[in-house]
Amino acid sequence: MACGDLRSPAPGTRVRLALLGGFDLSVGDASVAVSAGAERLLAFVALCCNGNVPRPLVAGTLWPDAAERCASASLRSALTRLPAAGREALEVGPTELRLADGVGVDLREARTLAHRVLATEAAPARAGLGLAAVDRLSADLLPGWYEDWTLLRADNWRRLRVHALEALAGAFVEARRFPEAVAAAGAAVHADPLRESSQAWLVRAHLAEGNPGEALEDVERYERRLRTELGLPAPSRLWRLVAQSR
Repeated sequence: MACGDLRSPAPGTRVRLALLGGFDLSVGDASVAVSAGAERLLAFVALCCNGNVPRPLVAGTLWPDAAERCASASLRSALTRLPAAGREALEVGPTELRLADGVGVDLREARTLAHRVLATEAAPARAGLGLAAVDRLSADLLPGWYEDWTLLRADNWRRLRVHALEALAGAFVEARRFPEAVAAAGAAVHADPLRESSQAWLVRAHLAEGNPGEALEDVERYERRLRTELGLPAPSRLWRLVAQSR
């Protein structure tokens, strides 16, 4: 199926929604072009974790400045303009919308991975975790979307994945898998550059790998950022970590 093809997906072909790193609707291996309004409609329903989403909630959230009747009309219009793959992704009832069964959503899969990382007591190798897990936990939710309903969910996802990345960094250091430890800690720092615990794991990973110079550079870079944005020095425990290694 070509990009933007309006034909209905073949039976058994999986429809997927990507929300991490940007929006994408795909059928099988082909991306489907949709309008900005359709993107927001599909994304909002996918982000509602309780399944059925009342139509007034969808209309009021996506068209907050419109009168209730106008917002409902805009929702009906948006539903009729969905491409075939978009209609396949939704179950539309008279009072509610929901994501159709079998539609894949990358955020849901990444959340499951994050919860698995935080819950498991097994070593990363036994749990089947590696750089692929770091990559899946490294993407922001819908970057560049600034509506309140996206920002709140993006912030919740950032907190969850940073905790999972820190847990991975610690597990990789313990397992002496230092490249993965540096990657996991670096991804956590990238997600939240001012977070001290993420920076500490990055320093520990560099030191465990035998690279005190890189650890020192990271602390110095962190201190410059803290002074610029908050007027604060780097925490003393980070300097102590580097000093102990020397």
